Amino acid sequence: MEPLEELKLLCREKQVPFFEDDELLYQLEKADGDVSLAAYRCLLIKAENSTVQVSGLTLADTSAYWLRLAAAVRPSGSCIVEGG
Repeated sequence: MEPLEELKLLCREKQVPFFEDDELLYQLEKADGDVSLAAYRCLLIKAENSTVQVSGLTLADTSAYWLRLAAAVRPSGSCIVEGG
């Protein structure tokens, strides 16, 4: 699977379109091709408060959903540190 397609899958872009392809490619570039890191960053962007109010109708905030998805792909930051 191509990195862009994998990123779209992880970010649920088919179900909830948010990003243009060039924005996703930018995130992949910033993450040095690391699809998980790019997905983490994109999902955090999607998690911004998304409450919508129009003419008395309020749609619930979905940020918790996106944060749960981001947690699933969050980089661990663990590595082997060589001793001196």
